[in-house]
Amino acid sequence: MVRRLTPALVLAVSATLAAAEKLAESEDPPARTEYMGRTIARTMGWQGAPWLIRKEREEQERASEMLAQLDVEPGMVIADIGCGNGFYALPLAEKVLPDGKVYGVDIQSEMLVFMKKRAGSRGLRNIVAVENKLWDVMLPADSIDLSLMVDVYHEFSHPELMLRSLHRAMKTDGVVVLLEFRSEDPEVPIKPLHKMTKAQCLKEFEANGFALVKEYDKLPWQHMLFFKKKPLTTSKK
Repeated sequence: MVRRLTPALVLAVSATLAAAEKLAESEDPPARTEYMGRTIARTMGWQGAPWLIRKEREEQERASEMLAQLDVEPGMVIADIGCGNGFYALPLAEKVLPDGKVYGVDIQSEMLVFMKKRAGSRGLRNIVAVENKLWDVMLPADSIDLSLMVDVYHEFSHPELMLRSLHRAMKTDGVVVLLEFRSEDPEVPIKPLHKMTKAQCLKEFEANGFALVKEYDKLPWQHMLFFKKKPLTTSKK
C-alpha cells in the first residue's frame, strides 16, 4: 500500500530537509593534520603567553630589526595574525598613529584579553581585537595594507582556507609578511614541527594566490618573506 503525502507531511519533510541543509552548512570545515607534505603543529595555548614577551626575545630574534624591515607608515591598516598578547601589535599600533589601526587577530580569546590589557596600559586605542575562526581571518575585504604572521602559520589547522580568507582581506597592493623559524638550520633551538623550510613556505603560499616579492635573511632564527596577491588558482593537495 502506497501512503499518500498529505500537505502536513510535505511541510514536515520540507522542514526536516531545510534543517539538515542548514546544519550541514554550519558545520566547521574538517581540520587538517597534514598539508602539502608538512605535518601541522599544535597551537601553543594561551598559558604560554609569558614566553612571547620574554626579555631574551629581542636578542634571540632581533625583533626591533624585523620591525624596521616592514616600512610601516602612519595611517596604515595592519593585521597581526596570531597576535597573541600583542608583542608586535602594540609597537605597530604606535607606528601607525594618529590615523592608522591594527587588527590583532587570534583564535584564543584569552590572548586577546592579555593584548587589550597591555594596550590599555600604553594608552593605545587604535587596536581592534578580532577573535577569528580556525578557517577565516575574519577581516573586511580589501582592507589591509600589511599583514604580519610571526611563527604562527605552521599551526594553522586550515592553512588553505586561512590563506584564501587573507587573500580577500588584503588590498591589491598590500603585503603579507611571513616569519617562520628556519627548519634548514638545526642550530635554531625550536621543536621541528614549529619550524618550516623556505621551500615549503613558498610552495604553500604560491599555491594559494601569493607571490614572493622580497625576503630578508639576516635574522638569527627566522625566515622573513614578503608576498603580494596574485590571481587565485586551484592548489595541489
